Amino acid sequence: MTALASVTSGDTAVYRPSDDEPFMNDRQVAYFKNKLLAWKEDILRESKGTVTNLKAETENHPDLVDRASSESDRALELRTRDRQRKLISKIDEALRRIEDGTYGYCEDTGEPIGLGRLEARPTATLSVEAQERHERRERVHRDD
Repeated sequence: MTALASVTSGDTAVYRPSDDEPFMNDRQVAYFKNKLLAWKEDILRESKGTVTNLKAETENHPDLVDRASSESDRALELRTRDRQRKLISKIDEALRRIEDGTYGYCEDTGEPIGLGRLEARPTATLSVEAQERHERRERVHRDD
């Protein structure tokens, strides 16, 4: 059985990428691909629930406070879904990087991003150092 097959057949709950193995080996790539796909599936499942809830909540509230509260809840839910829609785009981009072999490497430096950062943020495109430089540049330009 190949490393890819063993990860996809259920080892993902047991396997954790380690710095002791070659960076972005087949097993690590499969691990992060499965993690991204599961994350995307969860978001899509939640989104379907939101659509169902929003359709069900079309009732008219005679009380203005109830109506305002309901509208506020709907607006918050829609903002959350919009953020998740953007996150799905980032997940899809990460999956494309997995397919083209660039996943896990910093867009600025080409160096490995690091397993800890990828574990915490699987859609990361920059190493911690490159991200900090990017944020400092944004602050400088924002303050101008």
